[in-house]
Amino acid sequence: MASNMPARCCTVGVKHTGEATGEYQDIDGVETYFSYPEDRSTKHGIIILTDVIGHRFINSQLIADQFAANGYLVAMPDLFHGDPVKLNRPATFNLMSWLEGHPTERVDPVVDSVIRYIRTRLGCEKIGTVGYCFGAKYVVRFLRPDEGKADVGYIAHPGFVELEEFSAITGPLSIAAAETDDIFPTSKRHQSEGILRDSGQPYQINLYGGVEHGFAIRADLSDKAKKFAKEQAFLQAVQWFDEFIKGGN
Repeated sequence: MASNMPARCCTVGVKHTGEATGEYQDIDGVETYFSYPEDRSTKHGIIILTDVIGHRFINSQLIADQFAANGYLVAMPDLFHGDPVKLNRPATFNLMSWLEGHPTERVDPVVDSVIRYIRTRLGCEKIGTVGYCFGAKYVVRFLRPDEGKADVGYIAHPGFVELEEFSAITGPLSIAAAETDDIFPTSKRHQSEGILRDSGQPYQINLYGGVEHGFAIRADLSDKAKKFAKEQAFLQAVQWFDEFIKGGN
């Protein structure tokens, strides 16, 4: 494993306030949240692959809208077929049992469909993928531009990524890591650094102090240090995509 299996920290956090500005569309039977840049351009695309809280979580929708405000068409599909985890479930909630109902065999086709849709139907020339927690696994699985999948990837506090998956990427990858993270601890981060170094692909790993697993999507924004880290992790992603998606275009 390049990261450990998910735990309760993957389901807890703070719900943010704000009004989402995107819209829902159906992609091959999957509800997908779309957010468009001001000029409605579809040249540069980003697909957000969410944590277990899902695509209707306001925190995720506000981030999608932020990417759109930076000039990207954003698509965020329902990875869980209408069965996300509710935020801050009690400690007795069996996350592993829930995960058994959402294996790669069910999630892969959703990701594949939305990539194909925005590339062929909407004309995206380059596609970046963003993955938080659960979604990071699928950023890694689909980071294969040589096979017509995603061109560039960004993941924050990744969960249960397999070593074989991580070693198979063929595109640039950026990682936002938390100082305190039982799912992506120091040992896993260093292991990932070695794999990325040996891959020959462009990569970046930023470590954020004073924050825990989930900070990039579920941080307590009343805490100044956590708010700063969350905002910087978002800027990390934007700058990465500006370089490898918009760069030269």
